Amino acid sequence: MPLFALICTDKAECEPLRKANREAHLAYLNTSGVTLMAGPFLEGGAMTGSLVVIDVADRAAAEAWAKDDPYAEAGLFAKVRIEEWKKVIG
Repeated sequence: MPLFALICTDKAECEPLRKANREAHLAYLNTSGVTLMAGPFLEGGAMTGSLVVIDVADRAAAEAWAKDDPYAEAGLFAKVRIEEWKKVIG
């Protein structure tokens, strides 16, 4: 199966929205069975976006997974970029 990187950028001034949905987001990452790695982007210590690498069948599955992320459902992201990704090192 291919890997996909989700590069998500938060809307401005949305840290309270991120914090309110963080527990549900982490549960989704931990129970979906496809998350290989994930973490927030930081700016001055504040979370400003997310990088998530998932192992799914195809782009349609990656798009569906991204749509069902509690952060996406809450409207946290200004932009979500989905790229097919090949692991070379690590």
